[in-house]
Amino acid sequence: MNRIAAYVYPGWHPIPERDASFHPGFTEWELVASCRPRFEGHVQPRIPQLGAYDDRDSDEVERRVRLCQQHGVDALVYGFFWCRGKRVFQDALDQGFLGAAVGREMPFALMWANRMPRRVLPVRRADLPVIDGERRVKTDAEDFVELIAYLAERYFRRDNYVTVGGRPYFSIFDATFFLRELGREQATAAIAMARDWLAEHGFPGLHLAAIDPALDVVGDLRRLGFDSVTHYVFLPVWKGEPLQDYATCAADRAAEWAGFAERSGLPYMPSIAPGWDASPRAADFGRERPHKYPWSPVVVGEHPERFAEALRRGVDYTVAHGHEDPLLFVASLNEWSEGHYLEPDLRFGDGWLRAVDQAR
Repeated sequence: MNRIAAYVYPGWHPIPERDASFHPGFTEWELVASCRPRFEGHVQPRIPQLGAYDDRDSDEVERRVRLCQQHGVDALVYGFFWCRGKRVFQDALDQGFLGAAVGREMPFALMWANRMPRRVLPVRRADLPVIDGERRVKTDAEDFVELIAYLAERYFRRDNYVTVGGRPYFSIFDATFFLRELGREQATAAIAMARDWLAEHGFPGLHLAAIDPALDVVGDLRRLGFDSVTHYVFLPVWKGEPLQDYATCAADRAAEWAGFAERSGLPYMPSIAPGWDASPRAADFGRERPHKYPWSPVVVGEHPERFAEALRRGVDYTVAHGHEDPLLFVASLNEWSEGHYLEPDLRFGDGWLRAVDQAR
C-alpha cells in the first residue's frame, strides 16, 4: 500500500543563530508577508489561512497535523539539521511535534539537512555562491556513525517512526555533497559502520535514501550502501525559462523517474511538489533577475487539481514498479518561503490537502 509522506521544514521559530544574523525573533514569516508581485499575475504574497505560527507550539502543530491525517497524509518527514553534534531548529520536532499528543501517533521520519541556515535573507548578492561554503556540513565516517546513533536512540526506537521493509527510513538531503566530500571509499565505510552500530545495538537495520543525486554519483549509490533514490523539489528546469507551467513541469519530471531507478539500480520513490516560487527569499532584481537560487524559475499555473493529477501519476508509478513498501513524497507541508506547501492558504483554502485525498 502506497504511503504519502510530506516533508516538513522546521524553521518557523526564532533561533540564536538567526537572532545574531538578522534581529531577535526573526523568522521567515517576515519574508513571506513582505513579498510583493514581481510580474503580471505573480501570486504574492502567499498567506496561510490559519495564520503564521511558531512551530515550537504543540497546539498549533497539532492543529495542522490533524488536518494532514484527515486528508490522507500518512507520515511526515522532518528536516534534521546536524553539524558534528550541533543542532538547529530542533525545537520544531522535539517540542512542537513530539510534544503534541499527535506526535505520539502520527508516523514520522527524518531527513538530514546537511547544511546550516542562511545568514542573509532575502539574498541580495548574485555574485556569491548559491551555498556559502561555511553553510556546508562537513562530516566523516565517525561523525556519520555518531549521527545515526543519536537518531536511533532518540527517534528510530519510537513506535511511530517510519520504516520501509521493517527498517527505519532516513534520507540525506544533499547526498551529492555527502558523497563528493567523503569520497566513494570513505562514504562506503561510513554507511557500513553505521549499519554495524545499529546491528550491534539491536536495531533492525536502516533504509538509507539519497535525495537529489547528481548524474556523476547516481550510478554508484547501490554499491555505496544506499537503498533508494528520491528528490526533494523536482519540478522546474532550474536553469530554464523564468516562468514555467506547472502541468508541463510535473509531466516532464515524471517522465524522468524511471531513469533514476535504471541508472542507480535502486527503487525510485517520487516526490511531488504543489508549486515552486522562492521569491520571498530573494531581493527583487526586477527584469534582470539572476539565473540562480533563490531567483530560480517561478512555476505558474499551479492548482490543486493539477497537483492531484501529479500525485496520481506518482501513485501509479510506484504501483507499476512493484516497490517493496513504497513511499510517495510531497514537498512539502510548509515551505511557505519557497511556494510549496499543503497547509491551507487564502487562495485555495484546504485545496492542497484535499488534492491528497483525491489522489488516493
